[in-house]
Amino acid sequence: MKTLELLAPARNTDIGIAAIDCGADAVYIAGPGFGARKAAGNPIDDIRRLCEYAHRFGVKIFLTVNTIIYEDEVQEVHNLMLEAQDAGVDAFIVQDPLITGFKDINVPLHASTQCSIRTPERARELEALGFERLVLERELSIEQIRKIREAVSCELEVFVHGALCVCYSGKCNLSEHIDGRSANRGECIQACRSLYNLEDANGKVLVENKALLSLKDLRLKERLEDLAGLDIISFKIEGRLKNASYVRNVVREYSLALDRLIEQHPGKYRRASFGKVSGGFTPDSTKTFNRGYTELFLDGERGRWSSMDAPKSMGEMIGKVLSIRNAGQSDCEIEVAPYNKGLQLSNGDGFAFLSGKEIVGFRGDVCSGSRIRCKKIQDLGIGDALFRNINAAFEKQMDANPCKREITATVSLSVKDGYTIIAEAKGDDGKTATLSIPAGQTTAENRERMLSLLENQLSKKAGIYSFSLKAVNIDTTDGTIPFISTAGINSIRRELASKLESIAAERQFRKCFPSVDVIGPSSDWYELTHDRNAELMRSKYCIRFELGLCPTKQKARESGPLFITNNGRKLALGFDCRNCEMTVREVI
Repeated sequence: MKTLELLAPARNTDIGIAAIDCGADAVYIAGPGFGARKAAGNPIDDIRRLCEYAHRFGVKIFLTVNTIIYEDEVQEVHNLMLEAQDAGVDAFIVQDPLITGFKDINVPLHASTQCSIRTPERARELEALGFERLVLERELSIEQIRKIREAVSCELEVFVHGALCVCYSGKCNLSEHIDGRSANRGECIQACRSLYNLEDANGKVLVENKALLSLKDLRLKERLEDLAGLDIISFKIEGRLKNASYVRNVVREYSLALDRLIEQHPGKYRRASFGKVSGGFTPDSTKTFNRGYTELFLDGERGRWSSMDAPKSMGEMIGKVLSIRNAGQSDCEIEVAPYNKGLQLSNGDGFAFLSGKEIVGFRGDVCSGSRIRCKKIQDLGIGDALFRNINAAFEKQMDANPCKREITATVSLSVKDGYTIIAEAKGDDGKTATLSIPAGQTTAENRERMLSLLENQLSKKAGIYSFSLKAVNIDTTDGTIPFISTAGINSIRRELASKLESIAAERQFRKCFPSVDVIGPSSDWYELTHDRNAELMRSKYCIRFELGLCPTKQKARESGPLFITNNGRKLALGFDCRNCEMTVREVI
């Protein structure tokens, strides 16, 4: 039976715990340094706390050490990894191959998406270095993924949801070129979300003040079955800078989708961790941060992937502004012509609209039906499209109905040697605990009542376990059963739960090491080049195609050289039509 893993992001330990409660099978998080999101670091003590919580459910914790490493940092990185390994992490997600040479790092190494894995040759190269899992490029098609799967035997992981880099991962030098901050060192300034003009060779402005490099967000919830059919083991959600609300909502939605997939294929798949999630809220990823959604290149076809009009989250379109009237000296009342007749707005909802090329947001102080009372909003006009990017009622629903995760366990009770009770509990997580308890010399006056009391008290919850009594075996000659008080039975249940939770989760260890020692930093694999003729980025995304200017696929007239400009900076666009890719270079 194949395991399917839902891998969730965590900015900190509390968000990681929330992801686990909502159904994550694994969580990736950064330690104190060397993670590709510099603003999302965590102390080792917090990593230890997350590991302890996660391992109760068989959930794995992956630590990101996915920046390039400089020579004077090697020992610091090594020490950090040893501390994290001791804290209980189950794998490291890394970019720099020098880490494969650390012989005392015993847990698996995963090759980060920053390794730019998009060909079978690259996949084989990294597997040979000792990586036991490869995190594939987001821009791949089903057919490209299939070829990589056929080329290697290691685990494969794919992104299924979240923000998209415009370039091939790990190959973007734009941030460092513009501001001196390297994306490969965790300091990306997200230049792809900035506004640019598009100009021709004569300086004529063809498109003005748009986020020409900004992509929509990825959403592959409906394609999980296709990916599982390719022996993808892990389905990854992007978002280590996202808040708890985002993580809980998206994780719950994808966890339910994986559960449905497993139900549709009985005996074929199982989840990689244990425990049933109960209660909670009805998830909806359209109600949380997104720039619009795309399946990108999964079907091997180019589509409209750009979010150039809205590089930030606009949220769900709720309708158009029908009327605006003054409602006091500083307030106004907005009437919305709803896109959906069932629209219900709530106090505290957040709204957004486009004013020229800028996104303007505001808060609805008092909302009822399709009316919004708020502070007066400049530039909002009749007929403007209005979006809701904060759904206050949905946020309250999530807060009021947190998910609970429990593991089912069965209890068998035996009475031996007259008055010795043997209690055995078996959890769905494979753990088994046994207690041997002297029951004293008192016989229960009413056998059936005693059995009923055992049934009731041993079929309750304790810790993370939800118990049910499976069997009671009495081997006394006369069939009598010892009397056990309610408090005594509850104590048995609690002690069984404690024993089960104390059993350490199994950890995997590295299966292979590179055939040759990696003796020093290999950051030249990924490090920024200062060759002014070098590419700043290469992308499957193409501005010409987005604007209907592609001479190959759209039969448009050849446009000649094109440039993007921002605050006096001018960058040249290149079009590799043979490979259907776009490049960005410095203008010399």
